[in-house]
Amino acid sequence: MNFDEYQQQAGQTAVYKNRGKDLAYPTLGLVGEAGEVAEKIKKIYRDKDGVVDDDERQAIKKELGDVLWYMAELATTLGLSLSDIASVNIAKLQKRQKTGKLHGSGDNREEYED
Repeated sequence: MNFDEYQQQAGQTAVYKNRGKDLAYPTLGLVGEAGEVAEKIKKIYRDKDGVVDDDERQAIKKELGDVLWYMAELATTLGLSLSDIASVNIAKLQKRQKTGKLHGSGDNREEYED
């Protein structure tokens, strides 16, 4: 399955008020699910010294799926495709890698010379 297929199929499962217009619902869902991923990782460090077993791996996999679903919905609401988002992101990271600017901060750091 590619990103666009996922986005289209995920959209078929979306049932919420003002779908396609409401930015808040998918944004808050995305942040909430990302928080659930972070909580699971935190507990792995707290309770298991950072050792991930198969049960935790599968639980995190499900939460990451939820993150992806909300990301797809937010992209759809904004009229963006996940494939385009992924392509633009890889191009940006490759440019930063080529110019030695993967480290640091700032969204547009590849535009500046040191």
